[in-house]
Amino acid sequence: MSERVAIAPVRKTVHVKAPIDHAFDVFTSGLTSWWPNDKGVGKRPIAKVMMEPRLGGRWLEISQDGTETTVATITVWDPPRRVVLIWQINAQWKPDMTMKSEVDVRFTADGQATHVELVHHKFETMGGEAGASMRNDVDRGWPGLMERFAREAERQPS
Repeated sequence: MSERVAIAPVRKTVHVKAPIDHAFDVFTSGLTSWWPNDKGVGKRPIAKVMMEPRLGGRWLEISQDGTETTVATITVWDPPRRVVLIWQINAQWKPDMTMKSEVDVRFTADGQATHVELVHHKFETMGGEAGASMRNDVDRGWPGLMERFAREAERQPS
């Protein structure tokens, strides 16, 4: 009998000096403006990173030659409060539709600012070593990415 060990979630929060609608829009529709184009999992060079804004929509990387790579699939679409994605990347940072870790991003209005909490979890669905490796990688990556997002949301007019 195999025992499945729980792997701790990665939690990152940022306070964005922008209204909730704007923060949600920059996070989802404005991915190209804040996601680094050298951090992709698909064909390079990357021309655009985007989300299809709907339940079942995809987080896509589109290379300069037009090749599309699915990074995640949207399982909850509740603008401007929440988006949940099934992250379909394996521990070698390659697209893999069998992978099922989850990224849950919640937006809470705080006056004219927004509190954004990202929880990346369910790494155990990838298997023990692979899940632990992915958890460690995203724990190092999400802080800088969330800071980039916050700066971009604050820089862009709302």
